[in-house]
Amino acid sequence: MSKKLNIVVVGLGYVGLANALLLAQTNHVIGLDLDQHKINQLNEKISPLDDLEIQEYLTHKQLHLKFDLFFDHYLENADFVIVATPTNYDPDKNYFDTSSVESVVNVALSKSPDSVIVIKSTIPVGFTEQINQTHNTNRVLFSPEFLREGFALKDNLYPSRIIVSNSHLKSDLFLQLLKEGGHKPDVECLKVSSREAEAIKLFANTFLAMRVAFFNELDSYALSHNLNTKNIIDGVSLDPRVGKGYNNPSFGYGGYCLPKDTKQLLANYEDIPQTLIEGIINSNTTRKDFIADFVIKKNPKCVGIYRLIMKQGSDNIRESSLQGVIKRIKAKGIKVIIYEPLIEEELFFNSKVVKTIAELITESDLILTNRQDDVLKDVREKVFTRDCFGGDV
Repeated sequence: MSKKLNIVVVGLGYVGLANALLLAQTNHVIGLDLDQHKINQLNEKISPLDDLEIQEYLTHKQLHLKFDLFFDHYLENADFVIVATPTNYDPDKNYFDTSSVESVVNVALSKSPDSVIVIKSTIPVGFTEQINQTHNTNRVLFSPEFLREGFALKDNLYPSRIIVSNSHLKSDLFLQLLKEGGHKPDVECLKVSSREAEAIKLFANTFLAMRVAFFNELDSYALSHNLNTKNIIDGVSLDPRVGKGYNNPSFGYGGYCLPKDTKQLLANYEDIPQTLIEGIINSNTTRKDFIADFVIKKNPKCVGIYRLIMKQGSDNIRESSLQGVIKRIKAKGIKVIIYEPLIEEELFFNSKVVKTIAELITESDLILTNRQDDVLKDVREKVFTRDCFGGDV
């Protein structure tokens, strides 16, 4: 594509920043956010996220890219406005909080009458169609993301698939922009309705949550009957229909996407019979109950937590499954201390945050870690983990 387009990306988390870097290889991109510290870091070519490829591109790649705080005037002459603001699940409303997305879309539609707005945030099924109907337009598209924390740009450069809703003539153009920015020329591309694209995102993540829940329940059985979990998983996974990926047990599924996406999908089933989707959510609660009970039966005086992050390379402690385990342990009066370099405060939900691994090891009778780490290899007798494969497989 010879002509460089003007693209604005609003929201510079994993999704927004990865898309900004991808598209800035061949287009003029402005990345906007409300966080001044994040903007300062990016303008100094420092990634605010723990992502090797993002840092590499910021440091060494020739990009047509700048960053600033969110101001309306940046949207005025944009060919595309990409919305990647957070949509957390609101348990009171039983719905995603889409207020930040709606706010940006409203401004973009009013400020730039010719731009196409592409929502990258995860949203409920029907949201894009509803917002188009409200504004009597077809300029709002949805394009789901399938990124991993810590590998967001890599997963954009080598995508499993590219999906764009087909409500506007420029749907093809946006799909082509994503394809040209990547390094996978044979990537599968799909154009579907906005409702179908929204459903693909929620069902894909719910399937992954179901897989995590299945292997966690397998592990609960093996642990209860003194069986070798890894041996069982190896045997099950040799069936090519099952496969070997995404089969490592954990303390439960967590992170940015799986907890909220499964709950939102269940909310979309309000008038439709189902048992499996609800069962996946309930299974995650049951798993945390099981892990906590197993720990409590060991009668530790002090339980140490080595990292709240769900997996190596992540910088996200939100919705960590360990938080649910911690609450259950503390409810029984057991002291909990936490080693997590991402936490600067001295307390985390009234639990002491220790600053060194030595302090964690010295004060703890038992150390919980969702994933194995070599720093704990000399105190294996203290460590409790369900990581069978030594990583995020």
